[in-house]
Amino acid sequence: MLPLAMPLDRAFLDDCPYLPEGLILDEILEIRPEESLVVARMPTHADLPLTRTQRVHPEKHPRHVAGGLMVHMTGMVAFVHAYHVLELRHAEGWTGYGAKIHSARFHNLAPPGEPLRLECRATQLRRGSKTVLARYGFRFVQGERLIYVGDQTALWSRVTP
Repeated sequence: MLPLAMPLDRAFLDDCPYLPEGLILDEILEIRPEESLVVARMPTHADLPLTRTQRVHPEKHPRHVAGGLMVHMTGMVAFVHAYHVLELRHAEGWTGYGAKIHSARFHNLAPPGEPLRLECRATQLRRGSKTVLARYGFRFVQGERLIYVGDQTALWSRVTP
């Protein structure tokens, strides 16, 4: 297990298929390969993509982390898992795409301010020489409040020249 509050390292950032502003993570909190689990931290603020364009009404539509952005973040924390647990490197031809959202449940709105804790656990893995099929369970929490729970499948594949 890695120590708590590990900043994102340069090798990870350089390998990521998104720039840091698309990755939207600022720390890796835990990596437990034996449990196929990673936990990362996502800052929340009013200038997040989609959040900044919300038409806010204090009672009808308060500012919050957009649900579409949270679905994007499932892919980002799955990339953390692929890099640190599965040891798949984008620079070596590995890339991943969401294949199926089995379930997605938004339990509460996440207002800007307190960071989100994003948990990603591979619940099933099928590994071949050029593909990895992974089913992931996601749990996003803000403070003590459960925000999002998801169950998704992603396909990682390796393209070699």
